[in-house]
Amino acid sequence: MFLSSQDIKTILLKKNLIDENTWQLAEEDAKKLNVEPVDILFNRRIIDINFFYNLLSEELKIPRANIKGIAIPPNVLALVPEKIAFERKIIPFALEGNILKLAMVNPQDFETISLVEEISHYRVEPYLATSQEIQYALVNYQKLYKEEYEKLLRSEIPQMIDISSETNIIKLVNNLLGYATSTNASDIHIEPLEDSMLIRFRIDGLLREMMRLPRNVLDPVIARIKVLSNLPLDEHFRPLDGRFKAKIGDFEFDVRVAIMPTMYGEKAVLRILAGTIKPTSLDELGVNEALKIIIEEALRKTFGLILVTGPTGSGKTTTLYTMIGLLNSPGINIVTIEDPIEYAIPRVNQTQINLKVGLDFATGLRAFLRQDPNVIMVGEIRDSETAETATHAALTGHLVLSTLHTNDSLTTIPRLIELGVPHYLVADSLILIIGQRLARKICLNCIVSNKITETQKKIIIEQLKALHIPEEEIQNYEKRMMDTIYSGKGCQACGFTGYQGRVGIFEVLSINEEIKYMIVSRDLNMDKLRLVARKVGFRTMFEDALDKIVLGITTLEEALRVIRE
Repeated sequence: MFLSSQDIKTILLKKNLIDENTWQLAEEDAKKLNVEPVDILFNRRIIDINFFYNLLSEELKIPRANIKGIAIPPNVLALVPEKIAFERKIIPFALEGNILKLAMVNPQDFETISLVEEISHYRVEPYLATSQEIQYALVNYQKLYKEEYEKLLRSEIPQMIDISSETNIIKLVNNLLGYATSTNASDIHIEPLEDSMLIRFRIDGLLREMMRLPRNVLDPVIARIKVLSNLPLDEHFRPLDGRFKAKIGDFEFDVRVAIMPTMYGEKAVLRILAGTIKPTSLDELGVNEALKIIIEEALRKTFGLILVTGPTGSGKTTTLYTMIGLLNSPGINIVTIEDPIEYAIPRVNQTQINLKVGLDFATGLRAFLRQDPNVIMVGEIRDSETAETATHAALTGHLVLSTLHTNDSLTTIPRLIELGVPHYLVADSLILIIGQRLARKICLNCIVSNKITETQKKIIIEQLKALHIPEEEIQNYEKRMMDTIYSGKGCQACGFTGYQGRVGIFEVLSINEEIKYMIVSRDLNMDKLRLVARKVGFRTMFEDALDKIVLGITTLEEALRVIRE
């Protein structure tokens, strides 16, 4: 919201839409969850978002944009580059004479208005729109690209019986990459079937079938990917890994390639990675205020071991990079050893493991200790040697960040001991464990509210019991059970899934003196550990997910899906 919270409060109170007490309660909850008070009012349906924006339009004397569901003419879209539209949260939707009508989240952003006037050579008339309306309307750019891509398929793929047409194959691969980036896909799966080639994209963590192409296109497409990745063209019977850089419009990115022989031919998986990463904030990851304070306190320490845990694809690497971004400053020497390096970080010395020359995590970590580091990031603790070296490094004046594959934060402690790290080393070195998952967010364009059912209430209570939450706390949850629960109906903006984007679900275990004593004394009973952790405010991932369910950020079904993985 481009207006300050105080300005919004003044408008709402003046129109008698809320009272002072309602605003104060929204403000308190907003602070806990790192959102704006007005978002609390919207999510809880205390104020209808469309009614509020219509009211805002009257107050500011700026017309409302009627852009929901409209097809924007291609010549109008072409006046504002897609990159600028996405970054500035704007979209041109009509052209009348020499006036370009521009829907904006912030119609008082005069810098953006001037920029669009300079680019388009038309006078801009700003219109007020919600971020959800803009987000939905931006699908028009994707539609254009999809139509262009499908046109390419219709016109050129049938002609590819003659697979010597290298130009067609280059266009196909380029369009495939562009199509994937326009849908925010993280991976492209190119899969050989008996009579066709299947293209699937991983979007928001789940695979979606996008299209099937003629079978004879498979080999030249794989060959093109090998050429880009500098892989041998004559090798078809062993796994191959490579990497290349690509550029679609103004968007530059890296592509990590993995090729595998299968029954019907070679399968390729292309992971799309931004070439560089900007330090993401903990807020953007979905960390609430209470957990944020605990994490930031741990990052201020000059030595110790911080572990991020969870299964593959749970966002551990992103969390590590975020913490590195928070620590990154000219006065600190940060070194990393990764497999592979996914993002380049300015001022950070990054090394990729290379097993061919004997450079593994443990070897690299030992070498880094002679490089005078302040902070060391180890991509993953996989074996006993790496685990013990990392804990020793954490005790000798280094802050060590790493990941470990465990189901939650509490089971990380016995897992380290299983890897052969002595009890005293675990107790002395470990300072923080972050357990996490990634849950899909409800699409804001098609979000709907429903009264919570008795079955849903029962599922929540049963899940809390399964997590061994104390009975008195479960009773408190029953008393404070939400009345409304949210979901997405499914629309064009979200590919009719009801979800768009992902958010982190977290649990954070800070290692206090009582937990250290339990580790050293070898009295590491999991039930006792849970009780001790609860005394200092530990909350499970499911409890963090419940906060996000109440706010309409994700659904109960999605939270249960990722937590039970």
